[in-house]
Parts: sequence; C-alpha cells; structure tokens
Amino acid sequence: MKVEHEFGPYINKDSEVLILGSIPSLKSRELGFYYMHPQNRFWKIMGDLFNEKSLSTILEKKKFLKKNKIALWDVLESCEINGSSDSSIKCPKVNDIKGLINGTNVKIVFVTGKKAFDLYNKFCYKDVLIKAIYLPSTSGANCRVSYDDLKEKYEIIRKSVKK
Repeated sequence: MKVEHEFGPYINKDSEVLILGSIPSLKSRELGFYYMHPQNRFWKIMGDLFNEKSLSTILEKKKFLKKNKIALWDVLESCEINGSSDSSIKCPKVNDIKGLINGTNVKIVFVTGKKAFDLYNKFCYKDVLIKAIYLPSTSGANCRVSYDDLKEKYEIIRKSVKK
C-alpha cells in the first residue's frame, strides 16, 4: 500500500539534534505524531534519560523536544509499505532533510532503525553532509534489543544535547 507522510516535522530554529525514523507507523499516522504505538519504547526511554515524569500527551512531548532542542522527522516522504514493516518498504521518496535543517543549529543526526539508516545514507547524506549516528529501533517489534540496551545506546542523545 502506498503511504504518504501525513504530518510535518517537529523542529524549532534552535534545534541542535535531529532524530529521524523511516516513516510513521500506522498508529503514529492515526494519532498524528511520532513514536505513538503503545509498544514503542522511544518516549519511555527519552523520559528515563532526561528524568521527565510524564511524556504521555503530544503537548508534553513537544514541550520536552523544544526544551531539549531536539527535532523529529522521517527520512521518507512516501513509500509502498505493508502495514508498519520497514523491511517491506519499496519505491521510497525521501524528505528534504537539508531544507529542513537550513537555518537551524542542527549539527547531529540520529537515525532510528537499520532501514532508516540505510535510506539516509543512500539518498540524503550527499545533500546534508552530516554523518548519521545509527540507533536501534525502539519499536516493540524489535524485541532482539532489550529496554536496558536501548537506553544505554540512546544515552548518546542526552549527552549530545547542550543544556
């Protein structure tokens, strides 16, 4: 099924860190924001790393991102995909990452998941010229990586954010 990215990036002019996924999951598209599937561990990890008590509403998540100068978007604008399975992605059309970060302070790009990392390197790096740092997917489907291992790997984001 052909999928279009249904909501825009979350970014501010003072953003310093950009985190990219591949394309929003079915649940994220339904709810209109990033990492919204209840089994996705992204927001729990971010809350734990930054000592945030509550990141349950979209408003709380946006306030957290703004405070920590973190931007979120996806590598893909559209693709053919079965459900939310990155491994099924075909006919990818990439977002304008370079255009997004022009005029911001973004100097670090993290990419969540192998497919997003591969797509960024193949289609975006040549324009953006910021090497992406790979992070494992926080999707509940990525059960090979434990919560503690994810948290340890995602610690690099907290260390990259200037307070």
